[in-house]
Amino acid sequence: MQVVVRDNNVDQALRALKKKLQREGVFREMKLRNYYEKPSEKKARQKAEAIRRARKLARKRAQREAGVTAGRR
Repeated sequence: MQVVVRDNNVDQALRALKKKLQREGVFREMKLRNYYEKPSEKKARQKAEAIRRARKLARKRAQREAGVTAGRR
């Protein structure tokens, strides 16, 4: 991962780096690895995440098919 520092503006570069790390899920991964997670809990969490992703994808598909572009208000 690379972040370009322009005009010696380190603060802006740090913000960009944090945003990239957040998008990649690095912070979440660090948080999960901080403590031991039982295999059964890990399996349940992964299953819940998969369900959430599937529902989100189905919702997006339904919106595209219906031609609805308006989201939440």
